Amino acid sequence: MIHTKELGPEHVGRWVLYRGGAGEIETGKIKSWNDRVVFVVYHCNNEWHRFSEFTAAPTDPSDLTFR
Repeated sequence: MIHTKELGPEHVGRWVLYRGGAGEIETGKIKSWNDRVVFVVYHCNNEWHRFSEFTAAPTDPSDLTFR
């Protein structure tokens, strides 16, 4: 679980693992966050150096861990 109150600028671009309730696992990078969700880029055509240009999905921080 990731705690949004502990996130800082150094966490932008950090790799995370999403583990969903149905057992799915996805890798992504943190783009931003607020007090309720973390916005994670999961798909960017393997252009990870440009991840910040892609749409991020709001993700429950309890479903995320750092990779």
